[in-house]
Amino acid sequence: MTEESQTGPNVAVPDLTLNNGVTIPQLGFGVFQIPPEETRVAVAEALATGYRHIDTAAAYRNESGVGKAIAESGLAREDIFITTKLRNGEQNNPRAAFEASRKALGVDWIDLYLIHWPVPSQALYIQAWKELELMYAQGLVRAIGVSNFLPEHLDELLANSTIVPAVNQIEAHPSFQQAALAQKSRDLGMAVEAYSPLGQGKDLSGEVVNELAQKYNATPAQIVLAWHLGLGNIVIPKSVTPERIRENLAATAISLTAEELEKISALETGERLGADPAVAAFTQM
Repeated sequence: MTEESQTGPNVAVPDLTLNNGVTIPQLGFGVFQIPPEETRVAVAEALATGYRHIDTAAAYRNESGVGKAIAESGLAREDIFITTKLRNGEQNNPRAAFEASRKALGVDWIDLYLIHWPVPSQALYIQAWKELELMYAQGLVRAIGVSNFLPEHLDELLANSTIVPAVNQIEAHPSFQQAALAQKSRDLGMAVEAYSPLGQGKDLSGEVVNELAQKYNATPAQIVLAWHLGLGNIVIPKSVTPERIRENLAATAISLTAEELEKISALETGERLGADPAVAAFTQM
């Protein structure tokens, strides 16, 4: 990669087409656990760098920071893809939750709205999904999807709904890939979106990743993000450091070979970092 391709707003980010024809930038910017005011600064930096896909959630309590950065960016609303998510404790009232998110973001519509977790113990996600289908039909959201849904949750949802989720956003990184879940999601027509794509930094120290980083004159994070892109994942790395924000975006310039993708895929350990969706029951309130 040239230095010019590694930094600056002219990095080309590929789009993926969702199952309803809506396009989404394959590499976006995540804001999990960033305080609202820091979120405003970080998202402003990301937008200036060239990101056009921002992923937040009501549970992160920083939608207002995202909204302020977007409002101050000077960019047209239709040029920015915004994802947010329904909190677990609001699955009984998705419409009010959606309106609160839309108000916090300061936008007329949301591009992608996800059910954040299935929370099978409360048995509300099918009811919630039907309300999301109504909001989609009314044009309030351009695409609807799910997050952290396991195969059994997908099967139950599809048996009781009319719209196939556009996205299943799941924990995915080299040491915990959920390959069978990802494949099932794709087979059903959903795009796979990876959160914690770098394993919260734990997947950056391996020999294979660092050898490839040296080969491509890249950072280990860029190599892991290029692996995600090569697999077809949508990926949403998070950083508040301007240099890393730029470096992460530049991962789109790296094309790993099939053999290199396989070497990274061989790093699977089966060790989950986050909660288990089969039993997770927190409200996020």
